[in-house]
Formats: sequence, C-alpha cells, structure tokens
Amino acid sequence: MSAGPRTILHADMDAFYAAIEQRDRPELRGRPVIVGGAGPRQVVSTCSYEARKFGVHSAMPGVLAKRLCPQGVFVTPRMEHYAAVSAEVRAVFERFTDLVEPLSLDEAFLDVTGSRALFGDGATIARAVKQQVRAATQLTVSVGVATSKYVAKVASDLRKPDGLVVVPPGEEVAFLAPLPVSRLWGVGPVTQRQLERAGLRTIGDVQALSLEQLVDAFGQNLGEHLWVLANGHDARGVEPEHETKSIGHEMTFATDLAAAEQVRAVLLQLAEMVGRRLRQHGLRAGVVRLKLRHPDFTTLTRQRKVAPTADDLVLYRTACELLEGCWPGRPGVRLLGVTGAGLVAGEAPVQGGLFAPAPHKRDRLLAAMDAIRDRHGEGAVRHGGERARTNPWGPDG
Repeated sequence: MSAGPRTILHADMDAFYAAIEQRDRPELRGRPVIVGGAGPRQVVSTCSYEARKFGVHSAMPGVLAKRLCPQGVFVTPRMEHYAAVSAEVRAVFERFTDLVEPLSLDEAFLDVTGSRALFGDGATIARAVKQQVRAATQLTVSVGVATSKYVAKVASDLRKPDGLVVVPPGEEVAFLAPLPVSRLWGVGPVTQRQLERAGLRTIGDVQALSLEQLVDAFGQNLGEHLWVLANGHDARGVEPEHETKSIGHEMTFATDLAAAEQVRAVLLQLAEMVGRRLRQHGLRAGVVRLKLRHPDFTTLTRQRKVAPTADDLVLYRTACELLEGCWPGRPGVRLLGVTGAGLVAGEAPVQGGLFAPAPHKRDRLLAAMDAIRDRHGEGAVRHGGERARTNPWGPDG
C-alpha cells in the first residue's frame, strides 16, 4: 500500500453520446445536437455544448428542448454503440489501475494511489488519461484529481469540457468553500432552499458551523451529511467489483402500441439487446422478466425461470409467453421491458432441450451474428422472425 493520502480521479466524458454522434457524423460538428426525441413522451439523453447554450439539458422533455432550441438536430440514441465506445474508454483507464469504479457509460472513479510510483503524481496520470482517451476515441474527458471521491467529482465538473482540476491534499476545505451549497451531494432544490433560509448559500457557510450546530439545525442525518461533505471528508473507497444482478432494456413509446405484431417486434429487439449484452459480459440469465405499462401507468411485471441462456430467441419466446399471460391485446402498451436476471457465468453447463439445436451450435451462430454487428453495425443482421424495425420509441414507419 502506498504511503500518504489517496489519489482519486473522477473521469467524466464530455457530452458523451452527443460527442460520439458529432465524431461519427462530421456534418453535425458545431451544431446543437440533442440525443433523444422531440415528442411529448420522449426525453433528452444528453446534448452537445452548442445545445446547452439554449438551456437544453439531460432528462428534459423533448418537446421543451425543441421549443428552446428549434434549430437543434435530434438524434436517435444508439446505446449499443455508446457502450462499445465506453468499453474503449474503460480499457484506457485500466492501463493505469485495476481500481476502476464505473458510475455509468460516461464516468468512472479511478484509485491511482498505488500507480504513482510507476506513472507519476495524480496530475501527471490525469493528463496521460486524457491524452490516451483522445488518441483512442477522438473524444475528450474532463478529470478531477483529489484525495476523495466526492472532491474529485466536484473538481471534474468545474472546467468542462476537456477540463483538468487538481485539488492538492490539505486544500479540500479551501477548494470547496466558495462553491454554492448545491454542489453538496444530496442537496436538491428543496434542501437548497432550506439551507438558504438558514443563511447558508456557499459551502464555506456550512464549514463555519460545527457538527453539533448542523445537527441541531437540520437533524442527525442531514446535519452529519452536510458537515462531512462540506469539510471534504469522504472515506469511501473506489469499488471496482459490482456484481451484476440483472441486464435489461426497456422502451417508452411515443404512441401507445395496440397491435400484437408491433408489441412482439419490440420484444424481439429488446431480447436481442439483452442477449447481446449478456454475451458481451460472459453471462447467462436463469430468469426472464417482462415489464409492461399501460397508458394509465398501470405497470405489470412477470417473470419465469429458464435454463441459463444468452440466446436472443429463448429470451424472446419466453417474453412472448409472459406477454400472452398478462395482455389480452388491450389496453394499449405505453412501455415494454425485457430483463435477464439470475445471472450465472457463461461457461456454466447448460442442459439443452430434447429437440432444441445443440447449445454449442447456437453459441457459434450467435457469436457470428455478434461479429457481423461489431463490424457493420447493429442493423447489419437480425433474426429472421422479425417483421418490423424499431427505434428507441417504438416501431419505425
């Protein structure tokens, strides 16, 4: 174990999905790109910095984004492609440390304490990470360097895009002091108003109070939380191992689905997405779960145990059987989801059915399909039973 304070990096890709679209489509560069839909039920996944100047931000309803930025270019998300680029970025991180904790496709914590003897101090490692991510992906990443996860995350957000902010050991309190209380994790609009009513507008205002004063004013839980973060005390470690409990995808539709063939077409696409991710992770699912939501927001969940599988068609057929058991064709379908749970390692033995194709033959076929998709895109090859193409908000056309 290296002596001295920890060195934690928080790496956050800049407008990740939108940046990938601008990289892949040169005609979009410099334009306000909005990844998501403009319909009443669609939301913004992310947007380029050009779109952010108009007030567009992630999780915003698409109709509002269109109103704020009528010249915006709305792009359908390509989640499988973004995941593949994320894997390239992750591979760069792992050149420097095996202590990588992904938070999402576009951000992660890295504990490089034990890497300093080999690669240099935190700032040197951060610069190398930025350079190598750009070389591998032609994308930029903002990095914060600090002695804790919380301070590193705050730092990474201050000079985006393409930022690098280093908070040396011992300077955490001074770094945090001028920032607004909204920078404290867990302080949303309601808590922010509560703090401001008490005269606390900056983190420095919070630092000026003792732990006892904060507990008296805001209760044990919130008071302790505010004191710990305001003073830069975050002892949590970077946790690289998160056991995956399930892999799933779901879609909310711009228009309710009413036809059974439309619903089944979407189920097939969802099953393909889940199966592909299971195979990428070397996993099989022993449980298939269906999620269905009606227009009145009534939500049904059904599941069934299966022999552990990563086969798209097994997932699809099971989902269809679950659908038949809970949906008679009405009312309409607002949302569909397919999830594989009860995960086991992919090399676990699988008992095939008496008349089913040999598991190894199916595995070879699926591997060949994956290879074609890797090279030519997700739509290059599809299962023969599919009668319609879909996008993230429902059937095309």
